[in-house]
Amino acid sequence: MDFELPAADDARRVEIRSWLAEHPRPSGRELADAGYVAPHWPRPWGLEADPVHQLIIDDELRQAGVARPVNPIGIGWAGPTLVHAGTDEQKARYLAPLLSGEEMWCQLFSEPGSGSDLAGLGTRAVRDGDEWVVNGQKIWTSLAQFSRYGILIARTDPDAPKHSGITYFICPMDAPGVEVRPIIEMTGQHTFNEVFLTDVRIPAENVVGDVNRGWELAKVTLGNERVSLSSGGALWGMGPTAEDLLDLVRAQGGTRDPLLRHRLVDLHIEHTLLHLIRMRTVSARIRGEQPGAEASIRKVLADEHGQHIMGLAKDLAGAAGMLVDGGPLGAAVAGWHHGFLFAPALTVGGGTGEVQRNILGERVLGLPHDIDVEVGRTWAESRRAAAQ
Repeated sequence: MDFELPAADDARRVEIRSWLAEHPRPSGRELADAGYVAPHWPRPWGLEADPVHQLIIDDELRQAGVARPVNPIGIGWAGPTLVHAGTDEQKARYLAPLLSGEEMWCQLFSEPGSGSDLAGLGTRAVRDGDEWVVNGQKIWTSLAQFSRYGILIARTDPDAPKHSGITYFICPMDAPGVEVRPIIEMTGQHTFNEVFLTDVRIPAENVVGDVNRGWELAKVTLGNERVSLSSGGALWGMGPTAEDLLDLVRAQGGTRDPLLRHRLVDLHIEHTLLHLIRMRTVSARIRGEQPGAEASIRKVLADEHGQHIMGLAKDLAGAAGMLVDGGPLGAAVAGWHHGFLFAPALTVGGGTGEVQRNILGERVLGLPHDIDVEVGRTWAESRRAAAQ
């Protein structure tokens, strides 16, 4: 696929510029109503835009200094799942304010005892008339302190096999019994939270998809999560990019250090590869396909890419990189300090790099899902015998 962007007189560019002339400072709702927040989504929420059209929209908004609403979990994870499996009533109620950023969303998936093994979750939901009563604990819930709703998975049939008996809910974060506790990071801030659910009552109409079939939807969300977390900026779609760092270096006259130059070239290559993989993913979404193994490929690359960016930014500052500001990049370094401290979380959140590589080993390379018990025992016995 050719991703070369069309010229300035392209009709699609002209249309967007005309709209921006009428809406020079568009609100989140205006951007959402125009289909510019998630252009590849189906109408009426998006424009069913192909990858090139989406890139054109991105480019024109960037040139106009227009930023899309900030609602990463809502737009990147919850929204695509609702588009995929939500009822007409759920789509009509939740998608517009989700896209506009008027209602923030969080994800209530991970638990203290079931992080990488998500299907082993312990949160329970029991039907009581027209409601479900939920009890349990979630952890690493980003943005819960700001969220109006959360996407929640809970076990609704404890006797079912591990990946069955799980139901997918929309959980109002202001419901009685929902308690959010902050987890302070080494940045001094808190993005993540613990969420305690004590006799939380969720209306039955807040079930997404079929009861006890929520694991299938959870996989849809996780696929979109991995796509979302590996897009745009280096910090899970936020923050600076490799091109931002390269622009800073160019503005400072470059660097004479051949090793640093080599690392800068590697950053540019990684950035380009991730961009092309993203376009492949968007193309698949337009064809109606859900993210597959390529989402794991991109997340592995993007997480490590983000750490490479932040580490190189600090190294370019030399010894002064140990400070919050200063160094050869001047005040520009201050904007990277938080990212450098946050970057270690990239290869853990949203599915660790090890989990993603297991997915790729099983689904792409065809490796066995589990180690054979007898083979493992034979290997262990031979090791013991050799030691004796």
